[in-house]
Amino acid sequence: MEREFSLRRRMLFTAAAGVGAAAALSGTARAANPSATPSGSSSAVEPDIDGTGAWGARAPGGTISVLNYRPSMIIVHHTVSENTTDYSRAQAHAHSHWVQDLHMDGNGWVDTGYNFLVSRGGWITEGRHRSLETLQGGTSFVLGAHTSGQNGAGVGIANEGAYHDGATPPAAQWEVLVQLCAYVATQYRIPATEIYGHMDFGSTLCPGIFHEMLPQLRSEVADAIG
Repeated sequence: MEREFSLRRRMLFTAAAGVGAAAALSGTARAANPSATPSGSSSAVEPDIDGTGAWGARAPGGTISVLNYRPSMIIVHHTVSENTTDYSRAQAHAHSHWVQDLHMDGNGWVDTGYNFLVSRGGWITEGRHRSLETLQGGTSFVLGAHTSGQNGAGVGIANEGAYHDGATPPAAQWEVLVQLCAYVATQYRIPATEIYGHMDFGSTLCPGIFHEMLPQLRSEVADAIG
């Protein structure tokens, strides 16, 4: 099952330089907002993202703050959930519910702290409400609750799973993380060099192995956005 998802996502990702080709490979792929694309840069393909309505998120418990400027960085996390071998879309939705319940009921936050989540099967879900809407617009973003002191500057992307003790992300998860970061970077004019891990800003083990993989992530995102 992971291989099937990985192949489908790789086909979409490798076609990113040609938006028309990518759209042919995936009916859900859409060209990034041209008005938000830096001059001289290629346009990243908008990946298939399940909004809060698609996965049945709870209504926010308070005000969702929209910041009327572009973020300056992307911050990568992991959720320290089970490293499941269920790579289905249904599992991605179940994981999003688990994170939202943890953040709202356990932490007392108004909603999921992350802006977006990437499942181990390569499915993307919107975390905090309105994150997808503002990303598509390319000129504002939602204030999350994922990195102390940096929530007003960075988009938080969390990966399903726990990546300590030698665990590594499945190929589908990695490939879609690259694609999502490339789209975020294109929409918000964020250089690929401005992708960080949670531990860059505090005493935490998050995002585990993803922190060691940040140079590779930056390189692959730079290639994707031209």
